[in-house]
Amino acid sequence: MTSSKDGTGAVAEQGVTRTYEVRTYGCQMNVHDSERLSGLLEAAGYVKAPAGSNGDADVVVFNTCAVRENADNKLYGNLGHLAPMKAARPGMQIAVGGCLAQKDRDTIVKRAPWVDVVFGTHNIGKLPVLLERARVQEEAQVEIAESLEAFPSTLPTRRESAYAAWVSISVGCNNTCTFCIVPALRGKEEDRRPGDILAEIEALVGEGVSEITLLGQNVNAYGSDLGDREAFSKLLRACGEIEGLERVRFTSPHPRDFTDDVIAAMAETPNVMPQLHMPLQSGSDTVLKAMRRSYRQERFLGIIEKVRAAIPHAAISTDIIVGFPGETEEDFEQTMHVVREARFANAFTFQYSKRPGTPAATMEGQIPKEVVQARYERLVALQEEISWEENKKQVGRTLEVMVAEGEGRKDGETHRLSGRAPDNRLVHFTKPDEDVRPGDVVTVEITYAAPHHLLAEGPTTAVRRTRAGDAWEKRTAAGAAKPAGVLLGLPKIGVPEPLPVADAPACGSH
Repeated sequence: MTSSKDGTGAVAEQGVTRTYEVRTYGCQMNVHDSERLSGLLEAAGYVKAPAGSNGDADVVVFNTCAVRENADNKLYGNLGHLAPMKAARPGMQIAVGGCLAQKDRDTIVKRAPWVDVVFGTHNIGKLPVLLERARVQEEAQVEIAESLEAFPSTLPTRRESAYAAWVSISVGCNNTCTFCIVPALRGKEEDRRPGDILAEIEALVGEGVSEITLLGQNVNAYGSDLGDREAFSKLLRACGEIEGLERVRFTSPHPRDFTDDVIAAMAETPNVMPQLHMPLQSGSDTVLKAMRRSYRQERFLGIIEKVRAAIPHAAISTDIIVGFPGETEEDFEQTMHVVREARFANAFTFQYSKRPGTPAATMEGQIPKEVVQARYERLVALQEEISWEENKKQVGRTLEVMVAEGEGRKDGETHRLSGRAPDNRLVHFTKPDEDVRPGDVVTVEITYAAPHHLLAEGPTTAVRRTRAGDAWEKRTAAGAAKPAGVLLGLPKIGVPEPLPVADAPACGSH
């Protein structure tokens, strides 16, 4: 079989361009990794399959999560669905990567022998090579590295967004939370050098990106690998010096490492947004100790108080686990107390479920499902009430909203557009008469609040066309001629992105 390059640079075998599809499960780290996987495949000559292809691609890649409940059942169900398609389509290949692949390794090929490639979290850069080796040798390739082979940001990237980007500042985690398997799968924390991070951000801005999200398993522990306890606050301040970078966000921090210098940097750096995602997990000191969370209720609420004092309009969100082993009604009431005191803008709430391989899975005092469900419903009801009350405080405010792509599912029928306020609240606004593109910024007055979004029903006060909007327009115009997305790798002037919000905040809800 001979291969040649077609007009788009894609590999064509016997006159047929090979297509790919990447299916992503889990957190932002997986979304970011999938950008890299797509970039690697496109750099190798593959072309993204059309939306809705549903497995009708030459290569289907599953980027898996081991944190979600029943993650393995979901994977094997999807692999089973593809088995007859693969049998009827000679040359089709299936690859499985990510956290579940790192954990289960050879089990995947045993349970689904039609899988061609299994790779882990540390060697995503090997995917094209492993696919080719599996094709030539006509046997499954299983390669799981025990440590990071190359920092993900040195790999090519295929971004869906022209105006927003993830920037990974570290990988791995040094925490030992008893409910989380992530450190075993992602390894110990490894930090990127500040100069490399800033060079990537500057390159992104040069491509038209105006918003970046700094990403790490425990983002504010950045610097522990470099021997600088203030490295993260210095990085935030350095981002403030980058001309053309309008919005800086980060996720997810850990209360243990959240220091006063970070709060000061957030308050004093204009392009660092007034938004904070701070995982609580539980309001009970007893449960926090059992979780091996190295802070207590007083410390957590103290951080919230300091952030609000320095940044009055900050929107603070969190993660909470209900029904951790041993949690009593009193413990749960402590969580409810913290929610009332902290007044989160929103919360990602989870019912505890066992994760094989974690210490919590074998702890005594597992809570009956019906008790967990009842507590969960009470917590959600309280948070909904608070979210609505906090959103109502936004009514009458004039906000700058960055226009987003795909945020408003009903925008077409309501004649509205959608975007994000500086504090990351979702805003639906009346479509202005002049042309507005994703990445542009509009000024609107909030007229109505719902628990999970805001409305600006009046006319748009101002429209600011941006370089980010120009980049979106240029990419869209070129979309018919080339594969959608932006393909870059850091050595060639890099780029990644904070596009769709993943299922939940970072892995393991740190």
